[in-house]
Amino acid sequence: MKDLKKYTNKTKAAFILLIVMVIILLSNFNTLHNSQKTNEDINAIYNDRLVVEHYIFQYANELHSIKANAVQSQLNDNQKMQEIAIALGNIQNIDKLYSKTVLTSNEELFFKSFLSSCISIKEQNRNKNWNQIVNSSNQVLETLIKLSHLQIKEGKSKLDHSTAIHNGNNSLGELEIALLVILSGITTYLLLAKKDKIKVKIPEAPSLN
Repeated sequence: MKDLKKYTNKTKAAFILLIVMVIILLSNFNTLHNSQKTNEDINAIYNDRLVVEHYIFQYANELHSIKANAVQSQLNDNQKMQEIAIALGNIQNIDKLYSKTVLTSNEELFFKSFLSSCISIKEQNRNKNWNQIVNSSNQVLETLIKLSHLQIKEGKSKLDHSTAIHNGNNSLGELEIALLVILSGITTYLLLAKKDKIKVKIPEAPSLN
């Protein structure tokens, strides 16, 4: 019984330290999980937003080229057809890359509309319908603007999510520090605290003198 009382404070201190270790362990797992989510968001912003924005820029360049060739008076019909066909071929090459990215439902709708319009331009080029090609190109450029706006919106959403995770990690870190300070103080107190010993004074035996 005396040994149990003797190590009571040390047992409590060990138990508190165990709690601290569990808290730190759980926090580390949570931080690792959040770091993975942040990394996924960063990859998505780059691969599915910034890279796609570059594809949209390339699309726009090819469409402006198509428009310019369609109204180019110095080119004959066959030359116009050839130049526009080259631009449409470049667009198809970009399509293969664009389709490999992650698209939201809205982006899919606009992208399908874009592909359909390009098919129409291809048909108009065969028919040498230059004015219609200019009108169709303008419509497709408007679709690209909408796609670009979606890229910005989705990119901002990913960025906001990463920021929220970062702020959550900071708050959790501050909470950990506060808990560690409090628990360390309690542990130190328990380890250093000494129990008051009750002294029992035994009366001296009566003198025989």
